[in-house]
Amino acid sequence: MFERVENMFATAAHQGHGTLVVIFIIGIFFGAIIQYSRVDKFEKIAGFAMLKDTIVPKMLFLAVGLASIGLYFMVKFGYAHYHIKPIMLGGLIVGGALFGISMAILGKCPGTGPISIAEGRIDVLVGAIGGLLGGYIFDIKYDFFKKIMGDNLGKTTLLDIFKGNEDWVILIFGIALVVISILIPKMELLDEGDLALLDKEEEMLIRKAALRKVD
Repeated sequence: MFERVENMFATAAHQGHGTLVVIFIIGIFFGAIIQYSRVDKFEKIAGFAMLKDTIVPKMLFLAVGLASIGLYFMVKFGYAHYHIKPIMLGGLIVGGALFGISMAILGKCPGTGPISIAEGRIDVLVGAIGGLLGGYIFDIKYDFFKKIMGDNLGKTTLLDIFKGNEDWVILIFGIALVVISILIPKMELLDEGDLALLDKEEEMLIRKAALRKVD
């Protein structure tokens, strides 16, 4: 496992594009955005699951829409390349179920988890240790899990279905997601820490609105 981590950094360092520096800078911006939007808080993920907080879906639709357009044209002009994974239905179904259960328990995803750990949240640290242990077990027992994952159904992408119209498809897809992110109404599930940052008048209005919803 440690050898794979070492190889990962070695591969990034020898890409010839200052990759490690770029990754570090992107990580700083990513962490800053997560901190600003507060989607690393349990209330945001839990609120999303209960349809009481829309910050996470708004951010996801916006990020995926912009990243789809940006990454596609970066690949097209030779500034990036895809790492497409094969479709293996068993692995997708079992893995997706485990991922959803884990998010419901921890209230975090792999992107926001490390940021929560940096804030000193022990519960997420325990979850991360469990994730590393699970990855290690998957690695040493790969032949067993491969049977569960099922047959390799190929590396099909959405663009493969629309050969010859890739530029238009990705533009329509990306812009549609951005528009959806704007149209989703903004709702926030605030905890005591969030309320403490508001002035007294705003806090009272939010508390009264929450009580009306309960009634």
